Amino acid sequence: MSTSEPSLSDGTFARPLTRRPILLNYGFSGDFEDHKACSAAIRRGSKSFHLASLLLPARTRTAARALYAFCRHSDDMIDAPRSGMPALLRLRERLDLIYEGTPEPIACDRAFARIVHDYAIAKPVVEALLDGFAMDLEGRRHATIDDVKAYATCVAASVGLMMASVMGVSDRAALARAVDLGIAMQLTNIARDVGEDARNGRLYLPVDWLDEQGVDADAFLRDPRFSPAIGRVVKRLLDEATRHYRLGHAGISSLPKPCRHAIRTAALVYEAIGSGIAANGYDSVSRRARTELSTKLRLMVKARREDSRWTASTVRDLHAGTEPAARALVALSVVPRQYAATSASAATDAETTIGRVANILLRLHGEARADTLKRRKTAREKVASLA
Repeated sequence: MSTSEPSLSDGTFARPLTRRPILLNYGFSGDFEDHKACSAAIRRGSKSFHLASLLLPARTRTAARALYAFCRHSDDMIDAPRSGMPALLRLRERLDLIYEGTPEPIACDRAFARIVHDYAIAKPVVEALLDGFAMDLEGRRHATIDDVKAYATCVAASVGLMMASVMGVSDRAALARAVDLGIAMQLTNIARDVGEDARNGRLYLPVDWLDEQGVDADAFLRDPRFSPAIGRVVKRLLDEATRHYRLGHAGISSLPKPCRHAIRTAALVYEAIGSGIAANGYDSVSRRARTELSTKLRLMVKARREDSRWTASTVRDLHAGTEPAARALVALSVVPRQYAATSASAATDAETTIGRVANILLRLHGEARADTLKRRKTAREKVASLA
């Protein structure tokens, strides 16, 4: 029995974006304004990813920010008070329009429509993200670590595969490692946010691990308090994240050279969150681990070179198996990209030189100073209003 490859006609890949003729649009395509909106979204939403995105080649950076903006906007919609399933259904409708080439007049939708078409990102990869949102809305608990990783595949590894696509990666082994890095980051997020999630009525820790430690999940949600038993579960989760970080690092050397610095920076910054949790005695219920800007900048400089921790196992790890929950998504991402744009590998190595890093350091310093001055001004105005 023969099967046909996914194509434009079956809706797996996006149709070209329908545009107004540029002459009727007063000489503007709107791309620049959409990109500005996406850049603002990543700077507000995640300082870590904003830092990493600065290290990407220009073309890849634009695509990555559009990707992040759509994912972040979608996440915010789901998390909004009283959103519920109607918000998810609305997102699915918007995604259908994006893949039809007729996105809604929303900056992140238009920008994302260009990216999924230009880089041939298969629709089921994006739909996996929305499936993860559905698990959140259902309040689903995860019985085992494999269930947790299936959830992480939806909400994080799917984004890792999209990022790999915009970097021009189509090798199955490298894509599998992108999945591992996404899973590792999500496990770190879960470990960091145990208390915050519990206070919002959510629990992502494996229920069987809690049972082994004598922790009643319902009682913990009613009254979230740190205990040595919770600490042991958090440590075990971070140990599992470390294994996936190791596999993820093995795939970084398979990325286009101009992209490696950015992805290694993101990985190291997220690993540092885990180190912060460990330094807090694995208490992420009453405390929240944070990574200072100075630490991020130090890791950014360190990330210019391959991580020596995993040198001995890199070749073996690169060809390790694919996480079961992600196999179908990885297979879709290795479909020959006959519709795809030029990959990031064509970018020049000059974009990752010391000079570029220095410029980024200066820019971040300026942004941090501007933020500090803004906070001080706001505080002074508040004091003045109370006088």
